[in-house]
Amino acid sequence: MSGSPSEDSSAPHLRMVWAQARDRVIGTGDGMPWHVPEDMKHFVQVTRGNTVLMGRATWESLTPKFRPLPGRRNIVLSRDPDFTPEGAEVARTLDEAVDMVGEGADVLGGGSIYAALHDMASEAIVTEFDADAIGAVRAPELSPAQWRAAETSEWETSESGHIDGWDGPVRYRFIRYERIENQTPMVD
Repeated sequence: MSGSPSEDSSAPHLRMVWAQARDRVIGTGDGMPWHVPEDMKHFVQVTRGNTVLMGRATWESLTPKFRPLPGRRNIVLSRDPDFTPEGAEVARTLDEAVDMVGEGADVLGGGSIYAALHDMASEAIVTEFDADAIGAVRAPELSPAQWRAAETSEWETSESGHIDGWDGPVRYRFIRYERIENQTPMVD
């Protein structure tokens, strides 16, 4: 692959989608350390009807009744030749995954998938929680030199959400980031 999203018109539009705590924690390694219904509703609104790309661990962290994610084309990246998830397509390499998405996809993680595709992504949709969370998996840093917040919602408080280990109310907001033109690294 050559070029970048802003320089190569044939490059797919990759949009990273995640929720994070203040310290960029996005997961524990086997799931998310929170349940916030408003975030789940937003996730469905953002991704429904789209192709979604995720790693095997993210796929396996989904509740079985939601695998595959309904109303979406599901692509799972896994090097395991015996892995054949029901209702999803499998890509065995990163290049194969990028080829499979066609015009674009919502990248759902996990951490290593975000890291691998970060330089190719042109947009990020982030739910930000005003709370600390315990977890080993972190979102990629969106450097202000390369990314700008194009839309930021007001802070709201979840009616019933909770974050493991957090005693306070769960405040959240949604931020849509765009890559700053001409700041995309070359992808070989």
